[in-house]
Amino acid sequence: MRSLMLFSLLLPLFAQAADGAWSASAAGPLMANRGSWQSSQPLTPPGQVSGAITVVNWRYQFTQPVPSGLQVRLCAEQRCTELDGASGSTRGLAEVAAGETLHMVFGFASGGSLPPGLKVVSTAVTVNYH
Repeated sequence: MRSLMLFSLLLPLFAQAADGAWSASAAGPLMANRGSWQSSQPLTPPGQVSGAITVVNWRYQFTQPVPSGLQVRLCAEQRCTELDGASGSTRGLAEVAAGETLHMVFGFASGGSLPPGLKVVSTAVTVNYH
């Protein structure tokens, strides 16, 4: 009887969806002009993933110091969220399907040119999901 009661108390814990995480990195775009948006290569899960995103940790790096006006978004198929800084975490894509491919999208406000050779060297995400 005691075993049956213990099993019934623990059953909900076993029934919950397993938590998980996946990571991906990709090259970033060359940034030539202000006023246009450039996308990174796809940030794709390594295999079949099911569940919903809870938190995404991100990081990106440029070849040189970044001029003022940089705007960065992390995008899934139907939703984007603004990123603040070269690394951090966001809940802005919470409840998006964990198996979706993500992209980082970079742009500079207003018109004009940017320093020659300004490129996003790398983009990386770690997607936590449940």
